[in-house]
Amino acid sequence: MDKHIISQLIFITGKDGVLSTPEDLAVYGYDGTFEDHRPDVVVLPRTTEQVSQVVQVAANTHTPLVTRGMGSGLAAASVPFQGGIVLSMTRMNRILEIDPVNATIHVEAGIVTADLQSAVEKLGFFYPPDPSSIRHSTIGGNIACNAGGPRCLKYGVTGDYVLGLTVVLADGRILRLGGKLIKDVVGYDLIALFTGSEGTLGVITEALLRLMARPKAVRTALVEFVNLEDASRTVNAILSAGIVPATLELMDETAIACIEEAMHLGLPLDIEAMLLIEVDGMDEAAVITEIVAIASICSENGARQVKVAKSEAERTKLWQARRSVSPSLARRAPNKLGEDITVPRSAIPEAVRRLKAIGVKYGLPLVVFGHAGDGNLHPNILFDKRDPEQWAKVEKMVEEEFALALELGGTLSGEHGVGALKRPYMPQALGSISLEIQKQIKAILDPLNILNPGKVFPD
Repeated sequence: MDKHIISQLIFITGKDGVLSTPEDLAVYGYDGTFEDHRPDVVVLPRTTEQVSQVVQVAANTHTPLVTRGMGSGLAAASVPFQGGIVLSMTRMNRILEIDPVNATIHVEAGIVTADLQSAVEKLGFFYPPDPSSIRHSTIGGNIACNAGGPRCLKYGVTGDYVLGLTVVLADGRILRLGGKLIKDVVGYDLIALFTGSEGTLGVITEALLRLMARPKAVRTALVEFVNLEDASRTVNAILSAGIVPATLELMDETAIACIEEAMHLGLPLDIEAMLLIEVDGMDEAAVITEIVAIASICSENGARQVKVAKSEAERTKLWQARRSVSPSLARRAPNKLGEDITVPRSAIPEAVRRLKAIGVKYGLPLVVFGHAGDGNLHPNILFDKRDPEQWAKVEKMVEEEFALALELGGTLSGEHGVGALKRPYMPQALGSISLEIQKQIKAILDPLNILNPGKVFPD
């Protein structure tokens, strides 16, 4: 990179805020996928004003700029394929205000999600969105991808809690949106526009988030099914009964086996599926009534056993199993490609059945787990990327996964985003008119195409 640009960046953030050694650049060149490309320089700002100045440098020099949180994304959205500047937001990790009267929290984009949750829970509040990367993903990244998580069934996704944003635009201007209002329908909903935009429209530096009262009662159950089809059908049976659990998670037999091999939690290996179900609320009696009703529905639909956690320690152990799924799969193959297709809940049984058939067809393990309650499934293909024959199969399997989701009335992603990996499938998912309008919005907000170029939209 031009030394003059490096000098300008050092002037803005100080020498310790600019990284350019090969070792440092390598660390910021990848995310949670197997994609990798080194940036030319990494900048770690501490304030919105510094971000604004860095973006101005990028605009003046037509330098690509990719915003990055902790790099936990699963769509290669933060991989700097065109080099340029990686803007790492991890030093902007402060809580600026917790307002108990208005039940809001104002934070910088680099705060880790679990740290935010811990801070508000000490005051009796609750921030529901809980992506599986909760202990290392940042709020800015969560907003950029409109991240979800197990609790989305009852509580909604990240975007449902965003009341305000501070965004640095592609020319360096600072845009402040929203506030502590409950209702606001003045003008276009620009907060929603930037939420889920994956860093292609602006750089999110601060967020004002809505909080809730922390539930006083929680009950968690792990349900065993000999038959995967029974587990899939039970999801709809529970929801059709008018019960909305906080979470309703599905794990298939391969996921169970990998977790047990890695964690030794005593999980059964002679079943095809498990459901992890959690209910919560302010009234303990009502919560107990719901978990009893759920246990009955599960038994009626073929469950072999329903285990309800009797203590917080047992509940933590059950969640340890669910959150260990993705990393534990590494024991079966050196690589995995994890997607997050979404289908209508009525289509869950068919989707699960046909996903497993895709794995059988191509002879590669295809693990199905995810947020079955809201139709957000995570089919993970296990393979060895060093084997060209396996990689060719993976590409075909992914095409069939997405085609399946669209055929069933679903879409390509429920929470991971598009990034670089799903770009080729956008025309089938959205159609030409929708893509044209979105590209026009991108051109207006980022006319030089410097913000995360090459992401979301197909060439």
